[in-house]
Amino acid sequence: MRELEASLLELVRRTSTEIPDDVQKALLESLEREKKGTVAEEALRIIERNIEMARRKSQPICQDTGSVLFYLEAPAGFDCVGFEEAARRAVTEATRRGYLRQNCVDPLTGRNDGTNVGPGFPTFHYDFHSGGEATVRLILKGGGCENVGTQYALPYGPLKADRDLEGCRRVILDAVFQAQGKGCSPGVLGVCVGGDRATGYEHSKRQLLRKLDDRNPNPELDRLEREILEAGNSLGIGPMGFGGRTTLLGVKIGALHRVPASYFVTVSYMCWACRRQGAVLNAEGAAVRWLY
Repeated sequence: MRELEASLLELVRRTSTEIPDDVQKALLESLEREKKGTVAEEALRIIERNIEMARRKSQPICQDTGSVLFYLEAPAGFDCVGFEEAARRAVTEATRRGYLRQNCVDPLTGRNDGTNVGPGFPTFHYDFHSGGEATVRLILKGGGCENVGTQYALPYGPLKADRDLEGCRRVILDAVFQAQGKGCSPGVLGVCVGGDRATGYEHSKRQLLRKLDDRNPNPELDRLEREILEAGNSLGIGPMGFGGRTTLLGVKIGALHRVPASYFVTVSYMCWACRRQGAVLNAEGAAVRWLY
């Protein structure tokens, strides 16, 4: 497990200190769109400098290194117990080295033991297949953007949102409007249509693993993603809520089957520091290819 632990430590370091190329590209494009001399332009320039400094110094992009969410896809029979043990050791070491802030607090006592390891921290999600390679992905999700995530039950009377894609569009845009700059915009939306209350949130966060420049294979959801991205950027909220043309960097929507009595639309908001990374692992646990 020594190679696996080393790979996971490097995964944490890269995720915390280096923005994925597709996210940085979207931020640079948004900088070009903003009016020169505005607060919005200056906010994006500060973000640009922050990204470069974090990469150069191998220091966290944001002081809130967030919740630690691992997503493992592995062949049947993979040693998940060993994986979790290696991941916890890697997270503890990453915290000691300063790649992660001491960020894990007991909800009852307020105690922080400085390791970022405790019940539910880090979090592990698994998918298994019949063979082939194992891949691990990591999201670091800050508390500010987590606080503005939300869930709607359709029909939703205040917005006259029915149980259809138009109703979905209305509540998703409402989530953006309600967030304003509190989620550290420009942000990325991960959305789940359907599911139950728990699976909706889990699946909405999985959408944040997608690259910003991909296309949804479902034509209706692909169209909805593009419509919400355009409409969200017309709201004038802008970077950090200062006003401007860039409120969203991307919108990613998935769907889960639901029971007839429930129709949930769940929105997970990711801040501009869209920290995700992943690796393909060989049989010894070494990272042989980085995914972002």
